[in-house]
Amino acid sequence: MRVVVQRVKESSVKVDGKVVGASGYGFMLLVSFTMGDNEDIIDYMVKKIVNLRIMDDENKVMNKSILDIKGSILSISQFTLYADTKKGNRPSYIKALNGSEASKLYDLFNEKLGELVPVEAGIFGADMEVSLVNDGPITIMLEKEN
Repeated sequence: MRVVVQRVKESSVKVDGKVVGASGYGFMLLVSFTMGDNEDIIDYMVKKIVNLRIMDDENKVMNKSILDIKGSILSISQFTLYADTKKGNRPSYIKALNGSEASKLYDLFNEKLGELVPVEAGIFGADMEVSLVNDGPITIMLEKEN
């Protein structure tokens, strides 16, 4: 499982010109799954994300978590995080989990994350327009293999 965590002032996602998800101050996540990913990996990643200390404290030091600041999250499915560009110029996505299995894991991930932090999400598999104001900029790549 791979997740790109971006600290944002705000973020939103549109499908067919309509906003389907948004967050205020907090995180915008790009989320991808591969073969072998499971609920244990999701649990690990959820815990890692909500406890990641990349939010500023009163001294402008990254010392607080999204839980501490009561922030929100916009979660976007992004199978292209598993692009393989070792051969040629056209990426291969063979390492990305197939859509039906990835969709189930994505829903479970958002459900578990939503038990701890307000979460909105894009629409799995849709053509999405994502907007964000990256704060910092702060962008962290997380990965957990089975």
